[in-house]
Amino acid sequence: MDLTRLTKISETEWRLPKRGAMRVPGTLFANEALLGQMDDEVLRQVANVAGLPGIVGASLAMPDAHWGYGFPIGGVAAFDPDEGGVVSAGGVGFDISCGVRCHRTGLREADLAPVKERLADLLFARIPAGVGSHGALHLNRRELERVLVDGAAWAVKEGYGSPGDLELIEEHGRMTGADPAEVSNEAKDRQQDEMGTLGSGNHYLEVQVVERVVDAVAARAFGLVEGELVVSIHCGSRGLGHQVCTELQKRMAREAPHHGLVLPERELAAAPLGSATGLAYLGAMRAAINCALANRQILGELASRAFAEVFPGVRLGLVYDVSHNTCKEETHVVDGAKRRLFVHRKGATRSLGPGHRDLPAAYRPVGQPVLIGGSMGTGSWILAGTHEAEERSFASALHGAGRTMSRKQAGQRWRGEDVVRRLGERGILVRTVSWRGVAEEAPGAYKDVDEVVEVTAAAGLARPVAQLRPLIVIKG
Repeated sequence: MDLTRLTKISETEWRLPKRGAMRVPGTLFANEALLGQMDDEVLRQVANVAGLPGIVGASLAMPDAHWGYGFPIGGVAAFDPDEGGVVSAGGVGFDISCGVRCHRTGLREADLAPVKERLADLLFARIPAGVGSHGALHLNRRELERVLVDGAAWAVKEGYGSPGDLELIEEHGRMTGADPAEVSNEAKDRQQDEMGTLGSGNHYLEVQVVERVVDAVAARAFGLVEGELVVSIHCGSRGLGHQVCTELQKRMAREAPHHGLVLPERELAAAPLGSATGLAYLGAMRAAINCALANRQILGELASRAFAEVFPGVRLGLVYDVSHNTCKEETHVVDGAKRRLFVHRKGATRSLGPGHRDLPAAYRPVGQPVLIGGSMGTGSWILAGTHEAEERSFASALHGAGRTMSRKQAGQRWRGEDVVRRLGERGILVRTVSWRGVAEEAPGAYKDVDEVVEVTAAAGLARPVAQLRPLIVIKG
């Protein structure tokens, strides 16, 4: 990345000044080393987003940012509907509400050792994974439409998890304003057999150990104990979300000239928030969020049942469930005044600080759990939201380590069999349906997650609570 185009504000904040069509500046939260791992495409996309109508404050990039579709992955932007603000399908992405949930087990690493292979095989058998994977559930159209309205609440009603889980999921497991009528029949058809499936790409289920507690107070609130096992699940809205993005993005691009929108590229297609297309996208996107929330709730229960077979009497307890790819209507203070904004988080996580009314009561004193997925060999982190994030980034933080090379490049550099063998030598068992998928997600294709977390903390966007080390990895 060409650092001469940036103004250094601090060791972890850099400003891209307004120029050309930019309506606001860009802000990148990173140190020089992380900026050096980003290419100039990130700057171009930050600048493009800054030119969209109604954008407020700045076009933001998180420390894990890299090139994406329309917005950079790790991009955050807020739009004011009263100032001609827009909604962009590229600002949310194809995997709508892709996210992470984390479960406590109450088990120690020593408990796992004698049954590690058995548990890995059982989880792999019970958690459908891979491109186009189908689960045991087949939903008729009426059942699927209930999923799109009720989200994780539907899954709980059907016996997947308990009602108490809903308090520990963003939006209490159900995004209001969903409109299944705006989801096409093709999107619904794609999803009827995909509920309770993991998918492919960077999606995973991992059994991890709490390697290190950094913030004892927050860890206690989250129920995290050093040396105990947790289960993390990373997936999203599967084929339905992809179809929603594909169709609405094309519609936005086609209609942009009618709204006077000059798009720097088709991938950044947008529609005014109050337009028919904007409202249609919001309704369909919220339905896809509910699809993802239900999907992760089902997967959490399937994992819990597998654990109970190996460890009789054990029941997984939910820590939290966060979404990464969303656009949400929120209230934020800008220039001293409260404003109703539509916050796009593309590969970024909400990061509410202590005391926020939307947090579960048990977490309110310490802030929201921010779940950060690493790569198969480098571990993950649990952070906590901060007041600074509410002030500096519309309550947003990073979502993962962030790629340093494309999947194609990684697939050409590594062989999946070799990656699995090397991880096995380190005590990490991998079960996968695709060697190529493992190669594309090799640890070397990602930034150093520990450095990314360190920069996030220094920038005040979230604070570290606990570091997690992988023991079992289930991938598509």
